[in-house]
Amino acid sequence: MIRLSLAASQNPLNHPAPELTQQSDQLWQLSFNAMASPCEVLFDAPQLPKPHLVALCEQLVGETWRIEHKFSRYQTGNIIHQINHAQGQPVLLDTETQHLIAFADTCFQLSGGLFDITSGILRRIWNFKGGQTIPTPEQIQALLPLIGWQKCTWQAPYLRLPAGAEIDLGGIGKEYAADKALLLLTQATQGQTAAFLVNFGGDIAASGPRSNGSHWQVGLAHGDQVRNIPLVTGGIATSGDSHRFIWHNGVKLSHILNPLTGWPVSGGPSTATVFAQSCTQAGMLATFALLHGSAAEDFLQQQGCSYILT
Repeated sequence: MIRLSLAASQNPLNHPAPELTQQSDQLWQLSFNAMASPCEVLFDAPQLPKPHLVALCEQLVGETWRIEHKFSRYQTGNIIHQINHAQGQPVLLDTETQHLIAFADTCFQLSGGLFDITSGILRRIWNFKGGQTIPTPEQIQALLPLIGWQKCTWQAPYLRLPAGAEIDLGGIGKEYAADKALLLLTQATQGQTAAFLVNFGGDIAASGPRSNGSHWQVGLAHGDQVRNIPLVTGGIATSGDSHRFIWHNGVKLSHILNPLTGWPVSGGPSTATVFAQSCTQAGMLATFALLHGSAAEDFLQQQGCSYILT
């Protein structure tokens, strides 16, 4: 096992040191923490010398931690903090942030307003950690005027929120980081026999078949059951109430909130796992499905994608 050492500037959140472990002659596993999730990357790159592998892992982890620090709503001084504290003034966004905001805007439009990055402000009153306390209708009504992407002014490269409103990119950030990690790996190993599987807290991206032509095997946990899924390329993302929920009056309330009402979406599946061309696309479709409640499966069938509902 190799414990990676990154400079303090590459680890602004002071995460534990990543670990690189050889699983077999051809397979290495990188393990680290990011975005409040366990992360792992599998490397099937027999032509890659060990020093190059270590350097590549350090680059990947540094890039992932950079994304986390830049777009986390919990950090001060980053672009999200700047946007959320602009008090109604426009903020000039860099190219990367513009890309994510444009994607969030597309999600809002495609979902009919159900996917709304301004709805994260509801976390002030909802605590989905298995407790039993729910906010009062008055608390919810007090926050609803601050929610609504349509109330924001987005004209690249400037974004202006109404005073008091906030954005939260948690619904797309981890999937974006997974796809960025996979892109970094594939670009760094062009012309070599190499395959990678990125797993950021269950958000997965694969570059292609392993060096021997076989599939990756992905274990998907649904309740007490684990289902093994063969994956060659593309992304997998799961959205649901497996880990974030509230029990209230014998009913399990999901953390998926309707931004129009401020209340959890009801009547739909517990979880939605979607397979798509990228992790970002899979995450978008999985979240959209749950936001549709009882119409989740109808929505996914209309998209023509592969999925698993529980």
